Amino acid sequence: MNDLHGILFAYRSNSNLGELTRPRNTCSLPFGGRYRLVDFMLSNYVNAGITDVGLIVHESYQSLLDHVGSGKDWELSRKHGGLRILPPFGYVGKGGGEYRGSMEALSGVYSYLQNIRQDYVILAWGDVAVNLPVAQIFQQHLDTGSDITLVCTPNYCGTSGNCEYVTLDQNGQVNDLAIHPSTGVGLESLEVYIMSKDRLLEIVEYCTTHNIYSFSRGVLQPHLHELKIMPYIHQGYVARFPSVSGYFNNSMDLLKPEVRADLFNPDRPIRTKDQSNPSTYYGPDAVSRQSLVADGCYIEGEVENSILFRGVTVEAGAKVSNSVLMQGTVVKAGASLSYVIADKSVKINENRSLMGHSTYPLAIAKDSIV
Repeated sequence: MNDLHGILFAYRSNSNLGELTRPRNTCSLPFGGRYRLVDFMLSNYVNAGITDVGLIVHESYQSLLDHVGSGKDWELSRKHGGLRILPPFGYVGKGGGEYRGSMEALSGVYSYLQNIRQDYVILAWGDVAVNLPVAQIFQQHLDTGSDITLVCTPNYCGTSGNCEYVTLDQNGQVNDLAIHPSTGVGLESLEVYIMSKDRLLEIVEYCTTHNIYSFSRGVLQPHLHELKIMPYIHQGYVARFPSVSGYFNNSMDLLKPEVRADLFNPDRPIRTKDQSNPSTYYGPDAVSRQSLVADGCYIEGEVENSILFRGVTVEAGAKVSNSVLMQGTVVKAGASLSYVIADKSVKINENRSLMGHSTYPLAIAKDSIV
């Protein structure tokens, strides 16, 4: 699909995720045993034939850069186009901190937008786990002659105070947009948009000269009845990550076969950084029930209803249940974990007992020794 350019916002960091986002922004949060959140939307773009992607970053993006690299694992390492990392070098901040909104982020990379080769642009956030048929969404945009196509879902997956909701008129066109209401109404917006390059440049220039930094409040709400905004209603699984418990619940969803089948559709594969790990070793007395275990693990203890990332070690006599253990975590002999999220390279010493709850899982910071 050579007429669609991908812009991916990868600067948002959710402080409600606590220890999980302290060393990284939300887009580089590990998820699903071997992936980062940014993998999902980046793969959605590539699966639709998009060859040029701009990744907008701001702060705490070292982990993200290490993961995506040149874009080789997504076939985006090219002499012309491919993956471009867009840091805030040309941005003059308004009091420091991250961008105040997506329009401010786009204003900071305006010269990049001007040089886009394609006639159409898709804008999306990199901190949502979803498998979107982007080619189908783009075709609908062309067929309907929309000014803007907005992707939404009837299945509420975020907290209403952090999400946007749209309602439709009798012709199926967006006629109202509620931003962060107390209660969700209508369809939940995934904040994924397709529009022409010319329209995007026009919008960014207008917002820059009028100090407008929010696309939803500054562009969509005031011009709902002037622009033809059509929805694409995605019926599949969507995971958003508003909190530590939200991350835990989304991770546990992956233990359901129907969720895995939708999110990891083989016709639209989710790609990630290749690490070429060996197969997981299971000792003679090891037990693994209802769990997702990535390559490179060493299991001699008991694992149940859990997700283990690459290179996790569970020693003999250790028991892990209802937990998420990220890459390189070591659970020593005799330790017991329940409702625990261990970040990368955590070490749980012998005979330790750690227990959270499904509504309040225990999150352990990266590189911790417990």
